[in-house]
Amino acid sequence: MTRTQKHSRRARIAVAASAAAVAATVWGVTTLLPADEDHHAARHENASDHGSAPADGKPGGPGATPSTAVPDGIAHASEAGGNAVDITIDDGPDPRWTPQVLDVLAKYDVKAVFCMIGPQARAHPDLVRKVVAAGHRLCDHTMDHDTAMARKPVAYQEAQILDAKRLIEEAAGGGAKVEYYRAPGGAFTPDSRRIAAAAGMRPLGWNVDTKDFGRPGTAAIVANVKREIGNGPTVLFHDGGGDRRQTVAALDQVLAWLGEQGRPTGFPVRTAP
Repeated sequence: MTRTQKHSRRARIAVAASAAAVAATVWGVTTLLPADEDHHAARHENASDHGSAPADGKPGGPGATPSTAVPDGIAHASEAGGNAVDITIDDGPDPRWTPQVLDVLAKYDVKAVFCMIGPQARAHPDLVRKVVAAGHRLCDHTMDHDTAMARKPVAYQEAQILDAKRLIEEAAGGGAKVEYYRAPGGAFTPDSRRIAAAAGMRPLGWNVDTKDFGRPGTAAIVANVKREIGNGPTVLFHDGGGDRRQTVAALDQVLAWLGEQGRPTGFPVRTAP
């Protein structure tokens, strides 16, 4: 073998050895690092560890599950069953009319939901405590009863709802909780319902509008109830916002009539079936 041939052979051996070393290095790297799709999977898992945004991108929005497990749908049933009637009282407490409403409810051993205005509750904590002591439930009816609230920014809606809840619960004391939220004028929005449910309050509408707010006369208020009672269980009365003597008289007659009809009373549902 000539010197040139020996040199060529040594060169080929060196190249082969170098290629083998590179191949071994590549194999070692690929066994230590996951494939590219595994990187994507790892990033996805890491992101989920920090929680994901709900469907609408807002905390507590659609797609999120409130820790309270209170649905954000408007309540349309009674805890006492399909034949029951739910009595709800709005816009108080009022130092003249709320005690009279409480007396009528006690006369028939009926429990009701009192939807209170935040500043009214702060001004009359004794009445809030009487409502709770009598076994009735509390409802948040916002700070200012702004019937145009549905057209206001979400931050405004949130303040109206949560500030009122705080004032009502502070007035009630003893760890009492506000269990429902009723929008002024029934003007609910997806945001207001979400905010209420996240705070543990079931949105509460009504099925029977007694029209008592306009003071049409006791007989007319009673007739409205009898005419609309087939619409659903929740009846709307008022103990605030003006002279409520017609409401007090009509409530007495309505409760007597419900007893004659064998209709029980109860509270609106708070949780999902």
